[in-house]
Amino acid sequence: MSRTSRTRLRLALGASAFLLATAVVPAPAHAEDVTDTTDVTDTTDVADTTDVTDYAITVDPSTRGATIDKTMYGVFFEDINRAADGGLYAELVQNRSFEYSTDDNKSYTPLTAWTVAGTAQVVSDSGRLNETNRNYLSLAAGSSVTNGGYNTGIAVEDGKKYDFSVWARADSGTTLDVSLQDAGGTLATARQVEVEKGGWARYKVTFTATRTSATGRLTVAASDATALDMVSLFPRDTYKHEPNGLRKDLAEKIAALHPGFVRFPGGCLVNTGSMEDYSAASGYQRKRSYQWKDTIGPVETRATNSNFWGYNQSYGLGYYEYFRLAEDIGAMPLPVVPALVTGCGQNKAVDDPALLKRHIQDTLDLVEFANGPVTSKWGKLRASMGHPKPFHLTHIEVGNEENLPAEFFARFTQFRAAIQAAYPYMTVISNAGPDDSGSTFDTAWQLNKDAKVDMVDEHYYNSPQWFLQNNNRYDSYDRTGPKVFLGEYASGGNAFKNGLAEAAYMTGLERNADVVKLASYAPLFANEDYVQWRPDLVWFNNHASWGSANYEVQKLFMNNVGTRVVSSTATGTPSLVAPISGAVGLSTWATSAAYDDVQVTAADGSALLSDDFSGDASRWTHTGGGSWSLDDGQYVQTDTAAENTMVSAGDPAWHDYDLHVKATKRAGKEGFLVAFGVKDTGNYYWWNLGGWNNTQTAVEQAVDGGKSTLIAKPGTIETGRAYDVDIKVRGRQVTLYLDGQEWGSFADDKPAEPFRQVVTKDAKSGDLIVKVVNDQSSAARTAIDLGGAKVASRAKVTTLAAAPDAVNSETATAVAPVVSTFNGVADKFSYTFPANSVTFLRIRQR
Repeated sequence: MSRTSRTRLRLALGASAFLLATAVVPAPAHAEDVTDTTDVTDTTDVADTTDVTDYAITVDPSTRGATIDKTMYGVFFEDINRAADGGLYAELVQNRSFEYSTDDNKSYTPLTAWTVAGTAQVVSDSGRLNETNRNYLSLAAGSSVTNGGYNTGIAVEDGKKYDFSVWARADSGTTLDVSLQDAGGTLATARQVEVEKGGWARYKVTFTATRTSATGRLTVAASDATALDMVSLFPRDTYKHEPNGLRKDLAEKIAALHPGFVRFPGGCLVNTGSMEDYSAASGYQRKRSYQWKDTIGPVETRATNSNFWGYNQSYGLGYYEYFRLAEDIGAMPLPVVPALVTGCGQNKAVDDPALLKRHIQDTLDLVEFANGPVTSKWGKLRASMGHPKPFHLTHIEVGNEENLPAEFFARFTQFRAAIQAAYPYMTVISNAGPDDSGSTFDTAWQLNKDAKVDMVDEHYYNSPQWFLQNNNRYDSYDRTGPKVFLGEYASGGNAFKNGLAEAAYMTGLERNADVVKLASYAPLFANEDYVQWRPDLVWFNNHASWGSANYEVQKLFMNNVGTRVVSSTATGTPSLVAPISGAVGLSTWATSAAYDDVQVTAADGSALLSDDFSGDASRWTHTGGGSWSLDDGQYVQTDTAAENTMVSAGDPAWHDYDLHVKATKRAGKEGFLVAFGVKDTGNYYWWNLGGWNNTQTAVEQAVDGGKSTLIAKPGTIETGRAYDVDIKVRGRQVTLYLDGQEWGSFADDKPAEPFRQVVTKDAKSGDLIVKVVNDQSSAARTAIDLGGAKVASRAKVTTLAAAPDAVNSETATAVAPVVSTFNGVADKFSYTFPANSVTFLRIRQR
């Protein structure tokens, strides 16, 4: 890291100002939560050290910056990683209505999560509880069923109450013996339920736990033949409401963020699968998009569905509960409805005018359910569920990450016209596809601009380096065009280095608060035993939850937003941009491919590598998965299921070279991958030809395992055809050729600036909030000029500081805020921001 001298700081501050105290806020390896920390006042000068870089921040309080809406930051809840059932939804029984199916997961049966003693059979006939709850359990006399819950079992806490309920039907009076136990014995006094002769009825009893356990089992035994459905166990102590409540610790972690909005329910749940309803007319389609009318009313009448992420979703947590959660935490509800164009790899436009008309009407009905009077059909239903007052819905999003922009937009405009005709006050949000750039992104944005759409949702998951390089992304956006909703973003990991990169990026979001009106990290939740996507903001199991390092960053920003941006500038980090360097590589993704005639030539024409695979493959190192072998003078990867099968060759110090490869797809879902600039298994570039289920070709950069897309275009790769792939690397410039024709080029020359800042003002308190991110291993000694602002000498300081690889876990909180005070504030003062830190200075104006 290049460093300037202490002399530069003297010149920036002036001789007397340089003598002002400079505070270093310590970052203990296991800092406590804010509420548990002791204020520390430190007005001593920084000890002499060479591990310091000098900066200057200049604030202009006279300039009126952008207004920051109170809804600026929010959360996005999608049922991924068991975020709902087994997560936020407090139900402790898994597969409570015996609806699990191979449609949900190939390993599932209607008795998944249950064990049977005696005779029990899942039945689907006219004796069912209702038409949307298709299955029930027929339990023979003297038989029992036991449920294993989620994770290690049913978690109970000593002294807490748990409400059991079941729908039962018996031809003659019968008794149900209901018990809670684990391997160590009884967890609560067993209870008996007397089932009356006749039709379906709901029965309830309450348990009080006598021990704490995370491995509990719930058993229901019948004295005589009985039909059972909706076997349920809920903790009495849920968040705000019961029954059908939310798991308290998880809901409280959302509430602690003080989010401005809650986006729900997806995500890929919204725009995948069938767009039909769950009825006899449609054949009770299980693999269907999330449709709000399936999720309201009494829980026993709500249909279940096949979750896109590979399990079942019960819809016990539905639209009513989402609206209620948003209200409880003071957040704006922001629902997403299907646009009848599937995404997330499916990429199909549904061409059915009658079905489109029905979905548009469903969306209008949704607004009425949220906002309508109790005299209206849907407002009356809301009131019957316990909420006569409206939910004050003002924003609604149509579609999610559609990869067919023209087809999506043709449908979106019909939704928007209908919604705004009936409810002119509604903000109708569109989207820009699944990536941060590329032809789909550009086409979608142009369509949105031309149609003067209110707001466009952008999504991207990139490497920490990308976030450091693109802090200025929204500086050049059209101030008169559609506003931006950054609905999903994350930097590819849950270590503190990821949180630092995201924090640096968030300073750019705030600086552009006149363009970026809403932003939410994604995904929100992950059950550690059922993970489909990483990283995630909050992790949990059946008995505990913990916020990631990223969560602590989001919480710090969301609790200290401010109401207006104050103009400020900062000096940057001196650095030299080295040329792209690294070895070369070959890989595949769910595809078999053959490679031949690999040649790497230096810029002066000398040969660095030449391999026609006529001998062996000893020059290649296999670091990925899959199965590689020589076959008739070609190097072949044969496993069509393996992902990232990288082999590499050459010197990591190579730079300024030409790479030639002949590549042939043999079988599988995608095309092939040709890598360059390969440093190690987590740091490289590759040209991904025929990626994303053979729909797109792109160059991706991996940094510490996190990938970001640098350039992308639609494209497919033909099976059996040999392609000539050529990559020219010069400095930071890369040019790519396919079959001798230039495919595209890019310059990876943006500096990954580690020192970022933004200043906001809180109108309520009058505070100036100086927010500084120092994402480097050296401290940042900084001259701060407040531009003549009259301020108190004492500032509240909140600091997140830890090792870059630090992570939070169930048992250890390595990344947590430390609160201290600093007494050296003046119009001009100096402050040293620790290495690898996010620091907020709240400075009171006088």
